[in-house]
Amino acid sequence: MIRSYKDFWTGLIYIFFGSSAIIIARDYGMGTATKMGPSYFPTVLSSLLIFIGIISLVRSFLKTGTPLGKFAFKGLALVIASTVLFGLFVRGAGLVIALPLLVIVSAFASREFRWVPSLLMAAGLTLFCIAVFLKGLGIPLPILGSWFGG
Repeated sequence: MIRSYKDFWTGLIYIFFGSSAIIIARDYGMGTATKMGPSYFPTVLSSLLIFIGIISLVRSFLKTGTPLGKFAFKGLALVIASTVLFGLFVRGAGLVIALPLLVIVSAFASREFRWVPSLLMAAGLTLFCIAVFLKGLGIPLPILGSWFGG
């Protein structure tokens, strides 16, 4: 009956996370489109996610897709590890150390990992985040953390 298991599971995941976010945000004030409350943006975004999930779910019954590949445990573990490492290092080492670590460890999860593009992406993303989040938006994260005298 299900023709595309990728679309089927993708749809269920989108619906699950969209519904979860709406349930979490339901206790916050909604506001209006001109004066948004803390629940407005998560609810609208989650509704779109649920809508895309429904489309994917319906599509799974109509269109034949490719079979599911084997589960990438290594990739999943490395992406989770990179996020945890970022959280552990960002305050003490600073963004200059934590963000490249995040990018390189998570890039290593790919079968097509290459050092040069990963290092270039880490450097570019670090500069971009420092410019936008620290300087532009004033997010209170250290560029160089207390471990290095920052």
